[in-house]
Amino acid sequence: MLHQIFTQTINNYTNNPGLIKKYWAEIESEYTFINRFYHTLIHIDNMITELNDAKCMINEWDSVIFSAFYHDMIYNITAKDNEEKSAILARLRLNKISFPKEKTERCVKMILATKSHDFSPDNDINLFVDADIVILGKSPDNYTIYKNQIRQEYSCYPDSEYNEGRRKVLNHFLPQATIYKTLFFQEKYEQQARQNLLYELELLQ
Repeated sequence: MLHQIFTQTINNYTNNPGLIKKYWAEIESEYTFINRFYHTLIHIDNMITELNDAKCMINEWDSVIFSAFYHDMIYNITAKDNEEKSAILARLRLNKISFPKEKTERCVKMILATKSHDFSPDNDINLFVDADIVILGKSPDNYTIYKNQIRQEYSCYPDSEYNEGRRKVLNHFLPQATIYKTLFFQEKYEQQARQNLLYELELLQ
């Protein structure tokens, strides 16, 4: 399904089947890498599913789709510039097709926005970053699977170091007036997300 979505989208901007095949192979390779447990193609699929429910509110659908596929392309748990490198890669790839430059730069902004998940004056960006973290507001069982997958991705760190870093992540979201930036996602996930984050924070004490 994801392959079909990507192919249908990119076909609007290039008729080069070799390039399309190369781009998809790269995406598939990165997201199925052995050290990924949560940041996989399943995450991309879940994001697009959530965004599809909000499609009527999105101005630049193709920009959102490309951003979803590229936002976690670079994922090195010891690095602090994954979003920046993913954005650069997205720009390089999109500049080789006839995707408008201004839309490419919008993709770059969307990808960079997933670093802090701050509120943006661009509602497409707000919907995009909200979709990136819908897992926070899923059922307790699904949230437990997620937090365990994140721990697997950071398995090279001892519990003491991991717990300290994870507490910082949770405490980034909890003091905010709302975890989600759009009313659409607030109504669906805000209450459960706060419960899940508080639950995990208690476990990390």
